[in-house]
Amino acid sequence: MDFLFLFLFYLASVLIGVVLICICSKTHCLKGLVGRGTQVFSYIIPECLQRAMLKLLHYLFHTRNHTFIILHLILQGMIYTEYTWEILGYCRELEFSLYYLLLPYLLLIINLIFFTLSCVTNPGTITKANELLLLQVYEFDEVMFPKNMRCSTCDLRKPARSKHCSVCNRCVHRFDHHCVWVNNCIGAWNTRYFLLYLLTLTTSAATMAVVSTVFLVQLVVVSDFYLETYVDDLGHFQVVDTVFLIQYLFLTFPRIVFLLGFVVVLTFLLGGYLCFALYLATTNQTTNEWYKGDRAWCQHCPYMAQPPSAEPQVYQNIHSHGLWSNLREIFLPAAHYERKKK
Repeated sequence: MDFLFLFLFYLASVLIGVVLICICSKTHCLKGLVGRGTQVFSYIIPECLQRAMLKLLHYLFHTRNHTFIILHLILQGMIYTEYTWEILGYCRELEFSLYYLLLPYLLLIINLIFFTLSCVTNPGTITKANELLLLQVYEFDEVMFPKNMRCSTCDLRKPARSKHCSVCNRCVHRFDHHCVWVNNCIGAWNTRYFLLYLLTLTTSAATMAVVSTVFLVQLVVVSDFYLETYVDDLGHFQVVDTVFLIQYLFLTFPRIVFLLGFVVVLTFLLGGYLCFALYLATTNQTTNEWYKGDRAWCQHCPYMAQPPSAEPQVYQNIHSHGLWSNLREIFLPAAHYERKKK
């Protein structure tokens, strides 16, 4: 189990690092800073190692591969193994409700279902067969999505809200983003599955955090440890305070405290991204549209190169038609397309 604990710590570090890299790579102002940082490291790191790292990054983030799917499943399996091995037995001894303890496993099953659907569902690939139909689904705004544009790679007319994914090498209708964790684009037909996958993943992490916290609190209350005293370095008796209590719990149950800390951080990271995804869903925007429309926020950034004579174009979201209509379009895309046919 020591190897299991260390491996979980390593995977947790990798996950948080990848999340931070993904967030930074989507921020316009940080791109210039990242570029300058790369120049600095180019003088330190040997050229052969630089080429190897660039090849690895290109493989991981710019080609379709199952690396992150495997990493996702391993990390999820390790967390649930720790939960089962360390927490479940202790909680049963403290007479926790079995339904309460099995809730994370129920969420895991639901999460894996929507994870699989996000991976295998066609996101909305544009082909010669459906090109004319998809051209009629959304209105062209002539700013972000002008009419009569063709994809130079697919040689297809580009419907409004579509984008060519360089990773999948296809044009995707209502393109949101390419997600390395599901090795698939998120588009018109699988956005609903991705949102439910993200919701259940966040809920399962939060549930595990709650169960772990309640267990540690219950343990302290039952043992009356918070009423005890200890002798400090000067030989004085001190009442157990919060810091000493945390240190004691970490030394006594290191894996449980680490698991708690990890799932709490994961809950906040996933919760923040879930809130952002729900905001986009309720306003009928995609990540691609928000990303392009948000450039005005950073137009004065010194690291953003702009033509001196460029006139700012105002982008307005013309696709939002109210909360319930926006959600219905995402969760019932077939009904939305049928209305457009008529």
